[in-house]
Amino acid sequence: MRGETDEVGALVPLPDEAPEPDPTVRARAREIAARLAVPRARRDATTRRGVGDLASLPYRGASDDIDLDRTIEILAERPVPDDDEDIVVRERVRTRRSVVLLVDVSGSMRGERIKTAAATVGALSAELSHDDLGLVAFWSDAAVLLPLGSPAKPAEIIDAILRIPARGLTNIAFPLEVAARQLARVPARDARVLLLSDCVHNAGPDPRPLAARLPRLDVLLDATGEKDVELGRELAARGRGLCRIIRGYRDVAPAVTRFFAS
Repeated sequence: MRGETDEVGALVPLPDEAPEPDPTVRARAREIAARLAVPRARRDATTRRGVGDLASLPYRGASDDIDLDRTIEILAERPVPDDDEDIVVRERVRTRRSVVLLVDVSGSMRGERIKTAAATVGALSAELSHDDLGLVAFWSDAAVLLPLGSPAKPAEIIDAILRIPARGLTNIAFPLEVAARQLARVPARDARVLLLSDCVHNAGPDPRPLAARLPRLDVLLDATGEKDVELGRELAARGRGLCRIIRGYRDVAPAVTRFFAS
């Protein structure tokens, strides 16, 4: 049942032993990945030193680092520049998002649910390979499976999730806090959190105030068993995101595609 407690979550180490790869989960991950259509992060020029990749862009008054080769090519065609944008400069451009995935591995997510969650995260880690990805598994406590920005290997991520036995209560507040810490230095426009859970929060404090502190929170709510749709929708609303309900792994791809299209 939904409820709040004074229990404080803790970050714990991962189990050492890995199970044999589950062929069913791998097959689901491949099918989900084949259906995903996540748009790339937008190109945003930034004047912050050391942020983003260097790119050649038309001059708009924000840079004095002229790209001579590109500018000469343009001036060879138009010896008298039409406007300032005929001058090409080098600017820092961000083309990466920072995405933290929060995966519920509590007792209510055992069985087919945890297989779908593992397949979903495996598919997303492949689709978001051009972004900075972080992954946190949670129950009453939590474990960081992938620190934000670390290299993501889908097969290893799937195994890491399946290595954690589904157990215990569900503390949604704590992983939201962990995600907020990981994204603390990321510009809000580049940062987002995706929560995969049944949203049956029954340990820890009210997660809604923590959801409101995140740049964006989308909720993928598994409704194949016990669930709290009302809380899932409230969390997404507080986090300026969307809540989508799934009743099987084939519902995952259209839901996630919708998240990243908005």
